[in-house]
Amino acid sequence: MTRLPDDLDPELVERLVTTRGGALAQKMEIDFVELSAERSLARMPVAGNTQVIGLLHGGAHVVLGESLGSISSAIHAGPGRYAVGIEINATHSRSVTEGMVTGTCTALVLGRTLCTHEIVITDDEGRRLSTVRMTNLLRDR
Repeated sequence: MTRLPDDLDPELVERLVTTRGGALAQKMEIDFVELSAERSLARMPVAGNTQVIGLLHGGAHVVLGESLGSISSAIHAGPGRYAVGIEINATHSRSVTEGMVTGTCTALVLGRTLCTHEIVITDDEGRRLSTVRMTNLLRDR
């Protein structure tokens, strides 16, 4: 992970650093480049994340999107709180068979109890592959 907000909950930083975003993110080789509540960015290889005919798996798009939306919501939640995903959807507009994909997560709503993020996934040429929208419920520990 490259860039984190200065005021981030130390416990969350510890979890992000030690798990590199969690076991699934590690298996899919997701590289978190920038993380904040308002905007986050991560990259993921197509290789190793394809379905039977060689296209990037639709579920891989969703995993990348959910990883970004969940972490961004957890950052917004702050110390003593956590984020729980309550809704996610994806629209796939284009396929890809090689290279890297980039997920750019932008906050739509950063509320006291709910966060909604839009995650746009693009290929190496910047073409939109899919749009993921995720809503998280913020809860006290």
